[in-house]
Amino acid sequence: MAQDSPRSEVAEIHVTSNGEVDNTSEHNFNLNDLKRSISAGLGLSETQMTSHGIDSTTEGIIESGPFQAEQQRTQQTSGPVVLAEEPRSTAVEKFELVRKWSLNTYKCTRQILSEKLGRGSKTVDLELESQIEILRDNKKKYENVLKLAQTLSTQLFQMVQTQRQLGDAFADLSLKSLELHEEFGYNADTQKLLAKNGETLLGAMNFFISGVNTLVNKTIEDTLITVKQYETSRIEYDAYRTDLEELNMGPRDAITLPKIEQSQQLFHSHKEKYDKMRNDVSVKLKFLEENKVKVLHNQLVLFHNAIAAYFAGNQKQLKETLKQFHVKLKTPGVDAPSWLEEQ
Repeated sequence: MAQDSPRSEVAEIHVTSNGEVDNTSEHNFNLNDLKRSISAGLGLSETQMTSHGIDSTTEGIIESGPFQAEQQRTQQTSGPVVLAEEPRSTAVEKFELVRKWSLNTYKCTRQILSEKLGRGSKTVDLELESQIEILRDNKKKYENVLKLAQTLSTQLFQMVQTQRQLGDAFADLSLKSLELHEEFGYNADTQKLLAKNGETLLGAMNFFISGVNTLVNKTIEDTLITVKQYETSRIEYDAYRTDLEELNMGPRDAITLPKIEQSQQLFHSHKEKYDKMRNDVSVKLKFLEENKVKVLHNQLVLFHNAIAAYFAGNQKQLKETLKQFHVKLKTPGVDAPSWLEEQ
């Protein structure tokens, strides 16, 4: 039987379940020999091995100088890309804007609720409020006039179309009925003349409707937008005025004094805005009144003269009325959509 090959000292090492070296009498070994064997077997430069109870107090750590440095460089190269965050100043500015907006909304909502419940005070300019109320009432009345005028123009358009068709029917019968040639001919000429005058009247009514529509839906509406901005500034002014009054009624100490000073600054800022919007509304109401009188004067005179001339059968006067107000009619024979179809 062949002689068994000698076993290395490393093969004789036994480790217990908790990682400690078994120092029983059957498996004694020299710790210095163990260190030399491991260093020679691994072949790693600057290799250090530490375990519980072996040359260090750190448990279960193996360190390698060059190998560890190479691993760190690999991790840095292949690691996740970190995107640059938004500058802190921009984020702070956005947060501050949101905070101010939220605070302003809260104060204005509280002011509106307190006014509706009859608990809060409200700044009122009696003269300006009266003018605004008259403007809103007039807008409703002008809208009703505009609606009725559009209805009348639609009905007149349908009548003119019927008169034209009736005139063509009379003219056709005039050619085919010799015994009634003159009678059908008279009626055909009358209906065609009425249709022509109706088209002229439609041109005048179209001009009237366009002018009133511009006044109601553009000029007056633009003024009412400014009025809404004025009312918003008034609510903000009252909200910050109430807030300042509440702070002034409270104690004055090192904590409340900075708040009172800040509230005063905000109050004066909103007061300036309120005064500016009030002046803007006053100026716009004045210009609107002047423009309204001028526009409605011309439109009402045109409407009256055109209606009177049409029903009086005065074709010449009807044409003169349109020339006076520079109303242009469609050129006959042009296949363009009618003004009613364009609307």
